Amino acid sequence: KSFKITEDNDFEEVEEEAPTRGGGSCAVDPALYSMLKDLRKKLSKKLEVPPYVIFQDPSLEAMATIYPVTLDELQNIPGVGAGKAKRYGEEFCKLIKRHCEENEIERPEDLRVRTVANKSKMKVAIIQAIDRKVALDDIALSKGIDFGELLDEVEAIVYSGTKLNIDYFLEEIMDEDHMLDIYDYFKESTTDKIDDALDELGDDFTEEEVRLVRIKFISEMAN
Repeated sequence: KSFKITEDNDFEEVEEEAPTRGGGSCAVDPALYSMLKDLRKKLSKKLEVPPYVIFQDPSLEAMATIYPVTLDELQNIPGVGAGKAKRYGEEFCKLIKRHCEENEIERPEDLRVRTVANKSKMKVAIIQAIDRKVALDDIALSKGIDFGELLDEVEAIVYSGTKLNIDYFLEEIMDEDHMLDIYDYFKESTTDKIDDALDELGDDFTEEEVRLVRIKFISEMAN
């Protein structure tokens, strides 16, 4: 079963920008950022998962910019859904709160909850289709988006902490040994970057396959 692979576009998601205050105080707090990275490292050792499975770097940067101190506020951070906030958020919030108190940092008042009604409609539809085991290329067709865009959406869903089982699709399009090679690569790797994976795995593997297996990996490890 073949499907046309299109270029992987990075769509800047406008509503994911951290709210700025009057003076645009949107610089990353380097001390806090490095403490958050240390905490992530400690947790990743304890839970035996790669650090990026817990939170990705851009999420930590956003935390060190807008200082969320409750689990609700944490969910304003790009890449942090309710599942992730509940699972890992507590210690991160405590650390940020303590840092703000010790350094008398005034937090931005308006941690606005993002309004993402349309976007989440699409996500809900994708989650439901995957639950019904609809082939991913068919989901993309029915939503009128290309396959790369669908993978962007699915990645955002699993990285935010929602579990998705795409095994039914992987079994249909991928050789099992191939899939296991990629899965094992991510288990050992310190980065989830696709280019690094492709360099390491070699020419037999396509970007598409690597992205699909990474979705399975993140869903199973993190969620």
